Amino acid sequence: MTLRLADKQINAPVVLAPMAGITDRPFRDLVMGFGAGMVVSEMVASQEMVQSKPGVRERAELSANVENTAVQLAGREAYWMAEAARQVADRGAQMIDINMGCPAKKVTNGYSGSALLKTPDHALTLIEAVVGAVDVPVTLKTRLGWDDKLLNAPDVARRAQDAGVQMVTIHGRTRCQFYKGSADWLAIRAVKDAVTIPVIANGDITSTKRARTALVQSQANGVMVGRGAQGRPWLLAQIAHDLWGQPAPKIPGGQDLVDLVCAHYEAMLAFYGVDLGLRVSRKHLGWYMDEASTPAPMRRAVLTAKAPDKVLSLLPEALMFAPEEAV
Repeated sequence: MTLRLADKQINAPVVLAPMAGITDRPFRDLVMGFGAGMVVSEMVASQEMVQSKPGVRERAELSANVENTAVQLAGREAYWMAEAARQVADRGAQMIDINMGCPAKKVTNGYSGSALLKTPDHALTLIEAVVGAVDVPVTLKTRLGWDDKLLNAPDVARRAQDAGVQMVTIHGRTRCQFYKGSADWLAIRAVKDAVTIPVIANGDITSTKRARTALVQSQANGVMVGRGAQGRPWLLAQIAHDLWGQPAPKIPGGQDLVDLVCAHYEAMLAFYGVDLGLRVSRKHLGWYMDEASTPAPMRRAVLTAKAPDKVLSLLPEALMFAPEEAV
């Protein structure tokens, strides 16, 4: 299945979810390299970006001119959202995604993210401002509602479509659920029935089997994968192959896995600098070692090493427990 958003073509509707501190440029490049259909940047705070807060602008700019990459913007005021959208589009952003799904208190306490579900009229002003500010496709990511008493995603999606949004992603939980319980893929069907634009199902999609079930229950046009890709950057491409016949990724094992992890590690060091890169990389190394069933003592040695050369020297032994050909 191919999705088309204006002049953008997504050959496989399997999308990498935006995850703060995780879906940085090195990880997005890795996931796209395996064959994902689309990736979304970490959430970028619109006002902070326009005001050039250190580090914020760089997160957005480093997504510019990268095919099938959306820059995700968050905010609560139409002016800042429109200005941020205009700036990232001018710098080459291919698509812009509006965040109405983040459940974190530091975001919702500022009346951004999923808090906007409580004020849909106000949320619509942000959507209209972004769509009106740019010529690139605008998409929306949100949840089923604020809580079980306010399940207004179908209405929000319908109004977003009327305002010019070209695709909507629904996480199958309410904001008040955070990430507890199980995603309700069946509830996403109400959103699919409410709009004619593509709908992407999100939440607990960690395998081809789960992706297939989510699609059947929601009748969505595609899936978004988040935490399931941690330590498995090939997962999106595998789902695209299994469900839509896209080229099969070569899933690394043995020395191929060692080479991949070392290259990812060095890319993070180059992106962040050595000091910050050492810290940021630990979560990714931990996920790779989870997949490889690395014994606890070796895991600790890798994650507490204070020099890149030491980490690189330990990784071959740490990952040797992975099968030669991963399945």
